[in-house]
Amino acid sequence: MASQMTEMLKGTLEGIVLAILAERPAYGYEITTGLRDRGFTDLAEGTIYALLVRIEQKKLVSVEKVPSEKGPPRKVFTLNNTGEQQLSDFWATWNVLVSRINALPHPDGNDESRES
Repeated sequence: MASQMTEMLKGTLEGIVLAILAERPAYGYEITTGLRDRGFTDLAEGTIYALLVRIEQKKLVSVEKVPSEKGPPRKVFTLNNTGEQQLSDFWATWNVLVSRINALPHPDGNDESRES
């Protein structure tokens, strides 16, 4: 199941990170910790940092360098208007996808498509 989860996350991780940033601005380690606290324990830090570079390049976030007590300044990511629209589109697409998947027969006996 772990490899299937990893494959499914590849297509949704950007939306998940944008949802985290919709709660409040955060830097990379905070985002990674927040994801792990929510059960996304198999995510590598490098995956998150690479994604943060991509969403910055796509101009979905504003970035501010904030001094750190230890080490170099931290890049704090804040969802901007473009990112908010992207997140809204993500949720709309996600809801359509979930609806279509839930209409499929489920081998565990919870076949919602037969209830309609």
